[in-house]
Amino acid sequence: MLIIGAKGFAKEVLEVLHQQQYPSEMLFFDNVTTDLPETLFGQFNILRSTAAAAAHFQNKDTAFCLGMGNPALRQKMVTQFEQLGGQLQSTISPFAHIGHFENQIAPGANIMTAVVITNSVTIGKGVLLNITATVGHDCIIGNFVEVCPAVNISGNVTIGDYSFVGTNATILPGVSIGKNCVVGAGAVVTKDIPDNTLALGSPAKPIKELPPLVF
Repeated sequence: MLIIGAKGFAKEVLEVLHQQQYPSEMLFFDNVTTDLPETLFGQFNILRSTAAAAAHFQNKDTAFCLGMGNPALRQKMVTQFEQLGGQLQSTISPFAHIGHFENQIAPGANIMTAVVITNSVTIGKGVLLNITATVGHDCIIGNFVEVCPAVNISGNVTIGDYSFVGTNATILPGVSIGKNCVVGAGAVVTKDIPDNTLALGSPAKPIKELPPLVF
């Protein structure tokens, strides 16, 4: 498995793969950081060019997963590495609790330790659910959404593609959050939030309009 990224969050993804007892070689990709060691933790190789990644996909293993945050960056990396011949995979901690009924998880999800997903939940492509986040019944989490640690998402919530929910935020039942939104850390979201909006506070209020994403 090639982990895209080789710094903070990528190390946490490595731990999830270790928890899963992933059977194949694990290595990292980072072509931007200049101060990385030759190998990570003294044993995991770091590929430093897209040519090396393409050769790895062609000659060894096509599987890759995301090891960085930022919804737009995650989407960009998936597009790039799928074009190089990679196949996006999810990393799901065996210490997450996922309900057994009507859940759908698209490829590329990072579901970290102690996450709770109940039932009738749809998780989009490339979603990050960080440690101890909870997702209630009948929620729809769009593509490449990032949910930070200790976020509580109540039932019947919808979160649009590329949105970011900060640490320890709470989203109350039935709320819809649009695409490309940022919900600040500790916010309590009681009302719908339109696309391209930064919302902060308790109760959360729109603070400013964000520029639409262009890929």
